[in-house]
Amino acid sequence: MIVPMTHPHLPTTESAVTAIREIAREYDLEMTVTDDIGADQTSRRTSAGAFAVLDPDGSLPHEAFVELGGAPAVTVQIFPEDDARIRVDGVDFEDIPRDSVPAFVRSVHGGLAYVKGRFFPPGWWLVVPLPGDETYKELVLDDTLTPWLSRRVR
Repeated sequence: MIVPMTHPHLPTTESAVTAIREIAREYDLEMTVTDDIGADQTSRRTSAGAFAVLDPDGSLPHEAFVELGGAPAVTVQIFPEDDARIRVDGVDFEDIPRDSVPAFVRSVHGGLAYVKGRFFPPGWWLVVPLPGDETYKELVLDDTLTPWLSRRVR
């Protein structure tokens, strides 16, 4: 099954992981997933009381950490609050909406992501375009580009 470029709505962490799994199969990438389930296990629930598994509203928070093999090195941390942190070859993209995660991963592995350099202010930017005129860009903080990033320079 091929997952479309845009997902209508990913209501859960598990559905986002399932969509990433389909993309990994399509691009023949190894994938590992670590799940943290319960308010006492997820990274943003530090205020949860001892042995408190449910949120105050009775829901069971689910967080997942996904690592994709191959080049570029991609990790995705999906939070219960409907957002994610995606790291592409050492470049961190914070606060990506959960609904955009599959399209983001597909854009990176499908060859749409690129690196753009600027003279002023100086620096390199990793740009990840998504369908529907949605684009994410982050400054490449390391002075040297990885081989994958270097091949993406425009």
